[in-house]
Amino acid sequence: MDLTTLAESTARPTLRFVYSHPAHFISFGFGLGVIPVAPGTFGTLLALPMHFWLVSRIGEPALALLIPLLFALGAWACQVTGKALRVHDHGGMVWDETVAFLIVLFFTPPSPVWQAFAFLAFRLFDILKPAPIRYVDRTIRNGFGVMFDDLLAAFYTLLCLAGWKLLFG
Repeated sequence: MDLTTLAESTARPTLRFVYSHPAHFISFGFGLGVIPVAPGTFGTLLALPMHFWLVSRIGEPALALLIPLLFALGAWACQVTGKALRVHDHGGMVWDETVAFLIVLFFTPPSPVWQAFAFLAFRLFDILKPAPIRYVDRTIRNGFGVMFDDLLAAFYTLLCLAGWKLLFG
């Protein structure tokens, strides 16, 4: 067990911690990150209602402008929270999954089959961390790095979706 894993295993933030600072509230996906089982999956799922709500309220062009701001907000929030927890990428910080999957949903056809495939592919890439995702995860140890490795998982997901569309229409 490396020091990061040891530190993460001892850092079990509570809702009290999450609500103690806006950065913690954001990075923990409004509290979803304290769920003890598969918080990253719940953070990814958070993107679904957010996407539908945002598209219905502000439209796709405004969402396209908002996503980079949500990414920057996440880099700040994850930096602050990681520093507070002394764990650069705590498993409870799920805003990175949320924003990355918002990007995937932006480019995914509005069909349950497409969205389910996108969800499964994104989770697979986020969990397995193929190169260069694992490299980024291990070397860029700040809020930007926390967000960026999930951006790469989103990119791989979108490549798979494009390939699926080419093959199966």
